[in-house]
Amino acid sequence: MSAVSASPTASGSVLDPVRALRHALYRAAKADPGRRFHALRDKVFRRDVLWRAWVAVRRNNGAPGIDRATLDQVEQYGVARLLDELASELRDGSWRPLPARRVFIPKPGTSEQRPLSIPAVRDRIVR
Repeated sequence: MSAVSASPTASGSVLDPVRALRHALYRAAKADPGRRFHALRDKVFRRDVLWRAWVAVRRNNGAPGIDRATLDQVEQYGVARLLDELASELRDGSWRPLPARRVFIPKPGTSEQRPLSIPAVRDRIVR
């Protein structure tokens, strides 16, 4: 059964292929708890999966990572262009995450600070 046909809506049509993929993987894992998923790599660089990840990153409105690329700069560069580049790097195995930017934020109620790592926007999309 394909991921698209695994999760129909009440009317019988699939509105969200990413949700259908997640549902199909969920059902396969629940049906066989000992099952191991060895062929998920190709699912990560699907255009719809990367687009969904971009939407989640954009909605979170996070700070720039070590490369200092802001979300607005990514949009100026072209989201589709970035996603195509990421898919290509993931497909050929050349994608490597950048080091995370380390900042210290205050702990509530004390004068202490805790470390916080901020990955680059492109790495948040992949992860």
